[in-house]
Amino acid sequence: MTTTITHPEHGEDFTTSEGLRHVLVRLHEAGPASWEHDPTAGALVAFAADKYAGLARKHGLDPWETASAAFEAMRNESTRTARDPWAVVTRAVQITCVAEERGQGLLCSTHQARRRKYEDVHDPERMSDRETPLSDYHPSFHVYDHIDDPDTEDDRDGTGPQAQELSALNAVDECVALFTGLGWPPDTARTAIHYVTTALSRTHSRLSAYEALRHDKYALAFLDLTRDTWAVLLHALLGNPHPALQAMPAGRGILMRLVIGEPICSILHDEDLILSIALAAPGRAR
Repeated sequence: MTTTITHPEHGEDFTTSEGLRHVLVRLHEAGPASWEHDPTAGALVAFAADKYAGLARKHGLDPWETASAAFEAMRNESTRTARDPWAVVTRAVQITCVAEERGQGLLCSTHQARRRKYEDVHDPERMSDRETPLSDYHPSFHVYDHIDDPDTEDDRDGTGPQAQELSALNAVDECVALFTGLGWPPDTARTAIHYVTTALSRTHSRLSAYEALRHDKYALAFLDLTRDTWAVLLHALLGNPHPALQAMPAGRGILMRLVIGEPICSILHDEDLILSIALAAPGRAR
C-alpha cells in the first residue's frame, strides 16, 4: 500500500531540512493546539509515516509507530535548532525502533530497554529451544555425589582438586576482571566475553565458535569494536585455532585454561598474551 501525501494549499515544503525547520518553528510559536488543527502538521506526520515505513517493517513495527516517534522528536527544541532537523528526526526514530524491538524481545517496557545496563541481557528463550538441553552442559545444573569418595573431606575444606577448579561461570568472571584490569572498559569487556561464551555454548566447539565469530560482522557493530581488537579478543579467549598449537597454552585460550584449573597468576605470566590484550583495549591511543 502506498501513501500519497498531499501538501497544503499554502505550499509549505517540509521535505527539506530548512523547510522542516520553518514548519516546526511556526507550529511551536502557534502553540500546542496547532499540531491538532494545522493542515500542514497532519500532512507532515503522514509524510513521516511514509518516509519511515521501511524502517518500521525492518523492526517489526507499524509505520504509524515510527510516525509517533518522529512526532515526539519534532516537538523538541533541539530538533528545531539543529543543523539538519531531518537527520535528528531520523536518528530519534532509529533509536526508538531499536528500543521497541528490544523491549518486545526482553518482555519489558521501551523505557527500560533504552537503559545501558540491559544491553548485555539476551532475549528470553525456552530451555527446549536448544538442540542440546541446557542442563547437559550448564554448570548450574550439575550435582556431584561424594559418597565413599576418599577426597570428600579435602573438597569440604577447600583443599581438594575439585574445590580448586573454576567453574565455567567463575571462568567468565575471571576473564572480565582480567580484561578490565588491562584497560578494557568494564561494560565492553563483560558484554564481549558473554557474547563469545554464548556462541561457544551453542556450538560446543572452540574451533567452530572461533570460525563463526571471526566472520560475525554484527558483533563488530553491536560491540563497537575494530576488526583487530575483535581478533585479539577471540585469540585470547578461545585460543589460536592452528592444529599444532592445540595442546599448548596459546591454542587453549584463557577460558579453557581457567576451566581446567590453571590459576590466574599463571596466565598473568604469559607476557605476550597480556601485552596483546592491553594494546587492543578499546579507546587506547595507537
